[in-house]
Amino acid sequence: MRTMYRKHFAYSFIAPSLILTLVLGVYPIGWAIRYMFYDYKGYGQERFIGLENFTQLAHDSQFWESVFNTFVYAGGKLLLTLPLALILAVILNTKLRGRQLLRGIFFMPTIISSAVIAVVFFTIFNSYNGILNQFLLKYGVISQKVDWLGPDHAMLTTIIVAAWGAVGNYMLLFLAGLQNIPVDMYESSSLDGANKRQQFWYITLPMLGPVLQMVIMLAIITSLKGYESIMVLTEGGPVGKTEVMYLYVYKLFFPVSTASTVLDQQFGYGSAVGFVTALIVGAVTLVYTLMSRKLNRMY
Repeated sequence: MRTMYRKHFAYSFIAPSLILTLVLGVYPIGWAIRYMFYDYKGYGQERFIGLENFTQLAHDSQFWESVFNTFVYAGGKLLLTLPLALILAVILNTKLRGRQLLRGIFFMPTIISSAVIAVVFFTIFNSYNGILNQFLLKYGVISQKVDWLGPDHAMLTTIIVAAWGAVGNYMLLFLAGLQNIPVDMYESSSLDGANKRQQFWYITLPMLGPVLQMVIMLAIITSLKGYESIMVLTEGGPVGKTEVMYLYVYKLFFPVSTASTVLDQQFGYGSAVGFVTALIVGAVTLVYTLMSRKLNRMY
């Protein structure tokens, strides 16, 4: 009797979160899966159309361009963020004066909303009266204003903004991993004549292996799913140059209408696109996981 009471008492603690997960997670996903096979605009009559949404998706050049943009954006963000985060973690793991303050400063962007960060950087990169153009013109670095949010530079700009907002989080994870490496290993290697570079390559990186794998996994997922800063900075433009998969899905569910054009919501087609987008992100994550396990067995 007491065992049953304890079991029911334990279930009462997880019941609220379980109910919230079912209501806010599983239930909407179930409806989204259903709408994949319907023509439904969020109002009026829904019409069953079978696999027509997926047929439309296969020939949707805008979606496939967003897939390409997503991988460019994610790849650029990873290449910029992870090395910078690791370098900062290594520097701030030393006995540097003011390192606690610097850690807080570098971590600060992580707790700021992506939309707020994008608004701040919009004032910096604005082509007409942005702070960056004014600074570069004043000191003669450029002779005319650069369109940082134009077709040629928009993707690079969004990558820089995203990296600035993410580097502090990964720096903290690397820092936690570095502080778990025994100091004795560095002292022993110093006695054997190893310099700082050799210690980094043969002690720090191998010992950071598990943390590095986890950080790369998190970075891949967040980079493939990120769209908030892009939506604020460029809205996916110009001419779709920065439109990523999740931003495209968002626009299908919540299209932006103008005074002259009223766009309908596309719940059915948006659900199909969202499902395929989730499959792509899941496939990339699975491939990385399998590769990581294979490398662990090899080394």
